[in-house]
Order: sequence, then C-alpha cells, then structure tokens
Amino acid sequence: MNGTNFRMPARRWATVATATALAAGPVALAGAGSAHATVDQGRASAVVLRTGLDVSLLNKTVDVPLAVSLNEVQAPQSAEKTALTAELDGVNGGEPFSVLSADVATAKATVSATKAEGYTNLAHARLHVPGLPLLSLIEVDAVTSKATCEAGKAPVATSHLPGAVTVLGKRITVTASGPTEVQVPGVGSVRLDLSRTSTTSRTAAATALELKVSVNPLKLNVADVEGTVTLARATCEAPKAAAVTPPSKPAPDVEPQGAPAESRLAETGGSSVTPYIAGGAALLLALGGGAVMAARRRRG
Repeated sequence: MNGTNFRMPARRWATVATATALAAGPVALAGAGSAHATVDQGRASAVVLRTGLDVSLLNKTVDVPLAVSLNEVQAPQSAEKTALTAELDGVNGGEPFSVLSADVATAKATVSATKAEGYTNLAHARLHVPGLPLLSLIEVDAVTSKATCEAGKAPVATSHLPGAVTVLGKRITVTASGPTEVQVPGVGSVRLDLSRTSTTSRTAAATALELKVSVNPLKLNVADVEGTVTLARATCEAPKAAAVTPPSKPAPDVEPQGAPAESRLAETGGSSVTPYIAGGAALLLALGGGAVMAARRRRG
C-alpha cells in the first residue's frame, strides 16, 4: 500500500512536469516573434526644360529673371506631363514670349515598392530667348534621358541625343567627350554639355543637354541674356531594401527544440521526460526509506 501511495503522486508529478516542459517549448518559441520588414519609399523626378537665365532689357535698366520649367514632375506619387510649349510674360512688350515649343515633350516619374524611375523625351524642339525672336537658341530633333533605381541593384542613368543640333543657326555635332562651344559674332555664345550622367549607390541622374548661354545681339543691349538652360533631365533614388528584424533569442533555461536534442536522447534510449522520471524515482526512494525507518522504530 505504501508503495502504491508513494508511486501515484510521483507519476502524477512526472506527468505534470512533462506537460509543463512540452508547453514551455512553444511558448518560448512564440516569444521570438515574427521577423518583419520595413521599406523606405523611393523618389523620382523628370523635367523637359528648366531655365535659370537673367534677362537685361533696355541697356540693363530692366532686369527680368527668366525662370521657366516645362513638364516638371516628381514622385512618390507617380505623375506624367506632356505640355508642348512654355511661355514667359513681361519681356516682349506685354505680349507672351514663347520660350520652348516641341512636337513631343514628355516627362514621367514613377515609384513602386522596389523601383523608382524618371524619364523624359523631347522631339523637334525649338528654344528661344528674348532679343532673338526669329533665331532659335537651339533646335534638337530628339533627346531622351532615363534614370532607373531598383532596390538592391546598381542605379542606371542614360541619355541619348542622336544626330546633330542647331545652335544659333549653326548645325553642329556634339559629342560626349567634352563641352562644345558655339560662337556667333554679333549674336553671342553658347556652351553645350551633352549627356551628363551620374550615379551613386542609390541615386542616378541624367541630363541630355545643359547649355551655358551668353547672348547680346549686335551688342545693342536691347536684350542681354546670361545663364543656364537644362533640357531633358531625369533623376531617381532607389527604395531601401527591406530590413529584416531578427527574432529575439530564446530564454537561456529552455533547451532548443530540434534534431540534435532528439539525437542525443535516441543514443541513450531516453525521452524528453527522462529527467522528470529520474527525479520522481529519487523521491520514491527517499520516501520509501523514511517509511521503512519509521516502521522499524514503531516495532522497536
């Protein structure tokens, strides 16, 4: 009877301890948490025309900044513009002055979770400045610029200007090897930089044409124009690659559940409740020994 009375609590205790140990495994693993990712949104921009010119009229008695942009778009919110003309007021006797006209003038900026891209396309374009109403500062047949930035990849910037361009009435071929300067006596000078591109680890920029302008027709000081003109520019910044947060470490007193532990148990012929059964046996021996000693004392 004593053996039965001692054995039942030990078995129950071993069963409860085993169940607790098995339940502790999932709880510890659940505490690790799921890995999650965070993404920084990318950016893109595109512009067909941007001017930064100072126009001096009437022997520099009137200064008018010629700051014009055509089809300038920016993202994260994807956008596209296709206007074909840009006009300026206040420099043509009160009448609108046409700075740029084109058959095609597209600027597009798109951003997704993994890629940002800027794109511009300009075809059959003619650019004018005050003082030269009949002579184009520059004429281009077609130019494109594209900047692509993908998360985890090297950004790419490209710009194309096939064929020749006309600058102050002169047909010239520009090259990517360096700037080209055009001078026209009695009119002025234009310096052109073709297909300027740059990239970093996450950004890219491409400009089809950048002009440095100095125009004063016949040195009459009717309209003295100085500054820069940018044609077909695109930029982008890649979204940051997903940053995965590592799971938290398991509690130090819980043995990881896995194949190595099972292998060791298999080699010894034990199971996951072996430590608890061994503890219960030790308790049984201690209690049984105490009962025997108590019985002998009563008999004595």
